Amino acid sequence: MELAEKAASIGAERFVMDDGWFGQRNSDHAGLGDWYVNPQKFPHGLKPLIDKVRTLSMDFGLWVEPEMVNPDSDLYRKHPDWVLNFPHRPRAEGRNQLVLNLARADVRAYVSAFLDKLLTENDIAFLKWDYNRNWSEPGWPEVAPEDQKKVYVDFIRNYYAILAELRSKHPAVEIESCSGGGSRVDLGVLHLTDEVWPSDNTDAYDRLLIQNGFTYAYAPGVMMSWVTDSPTWVNQPALSLGYRFLSSMQGSLGIGANLSKWTPEELATARKMIAQYKAIRETVQRGALYRIISPEHESEQSITESVARDGHEAVVFAFLHSSRELYPFPRVYLRGLDSGATYRIASLDGHLAADTPAEASGSYWMEHGVDLELRGDFQAAAFTLMRAATKPAQH
Repeated sequence: MELAEKAASIGAERFVMDDGWFGQRNSDHAGLGDWYVNPQKFPHGLKPLIDKVRTLSMDFGLWVEPEMVNPDSDLYRKHPDWVLNFPHRPRAEGRNQLVLNLARADVRAYVSAFLDKLLTENDIAFLKWDYNRNWSEPGWPEVAPEDQKKVYVDFIRNYYAILAELRSKHPAVEIESCSGGGSRVDLGVLHLTDEVWPSDNTDAYDRLLIQNGFTYAYAPGVMMSWVTDSPTWVNQPALSLGYRFLSSMQGSLGIGANLSKWTPEELATARKMIAQYKAIRETVQRGALYRIISPEHESEQSITESVARDGHEAVVFAFLHSSRELYPFPRVYLRGLDSGATYRIASLDGHLAADTPAEASGSYWMEHGVDLELRGDFQAAAFTLMRAATKPAQH
C-alpha cells in the first residue's frame, strides 16, 4: 500500500502486483499452479489492496503464469500426469518449474476456471500473462502415438481459446502477453491481447535497438517499455533516470523499479516526465514513426520522430551513446510536417541549441533542422513541435 501511494504521487495510472501473491509462493521453488490468494500475505484476500489502489485513482493489475507448475505445489501432487512428459524419462525443470500440458481438456478447463474466478471475484483491470520456460519433454502419453504430435497445435489452440473466453466474459480487462520476454509476439497473440512485453532486457540503452527492431513489425502502442533500476543485470553503465525515461517514453511507458528507494529528486523527475508523457503518448503510440538515425550497426546516435495522425504534433527523441572529441550532435532534420504550416518548438529537457527559433515553418524544420546540445556519454533529449492554429481568413 505504501508503494501504491508513491506510485500515485508521481502520476501512475495502474498498479500491478507481480509474482508472489498466490499459493505457498515464498520462493520460485514452490506455489506455481496453486492460484489461490496466499492467506498469510493477504488474510482478507486481494480486496483491501485493490480498494486502496482504487481510492488512489489507479487501476489494479495482476501477474499470472497459468501454463506452469512447480513440483512443490498442491496441483502437481494431485495431478503429476498434467505436465508435458515422456514416460520413463526425467522431467527436466527450467526455473524450478514444469510445463502443464494445455492440450489436455482437463488442464484447459482448470486454467480457464481459475482465471475466470480471479477476474470475477476481484476488480482487476489488467492481467499480465507470463510464460517463463521452453518445452523439454513434449510428450502426451495419454493419447495414441499417432496423435501425440498434435500437442504443439492443440496446446496453442487451447491457449487462444482461453484468451477468447476471457475476452468474452471480461471485455474490459486489458491483457498483456509476456513470455520470458518477447517470445510470444505475433499477430495471433495480438488478436487476443492488448500489448506485449518485447524483452526482459530493460536496459535503456539496449532497448533502443530492441525497440527499433520491434517497431518494424508492430506499433509502439503495444510495446511495453518500462523504466527499471540501473545498472541492469545485462549492462554495467549506470544510466540517468532522465535517459531511462526518454528511452521508455518511445513506447507504452511503465515503471518497474522500487519507488521506496528513489530519492525525492528522482520522484520529482519521474512526476515531471510522466506528465510530459501523458501529453504526447497519443502521438508516440499511434502516430507515424520516422527513424531519423537508426541505432543499428553500432551507431553512436539514435533519433526517432513520431507525427500525430492529424499532423498537429511531432515528438522527437534523441540519444547519444558517446562523444568523440566533443564533436557536435548531428543536426536533426524533421520529416512528415506540413511545409506551409507554422510549428512552435518546445524542449522537454533543455537541450535545444540557444539559437533555435521559437517557431518556424514546417519547411524550415525539415530543411534547416534542429541542433541539440548533446555531448558526453549516454545523453538523451526530447522536444515537440506543435502546429499553430490556422488564422481565419480576413474579409
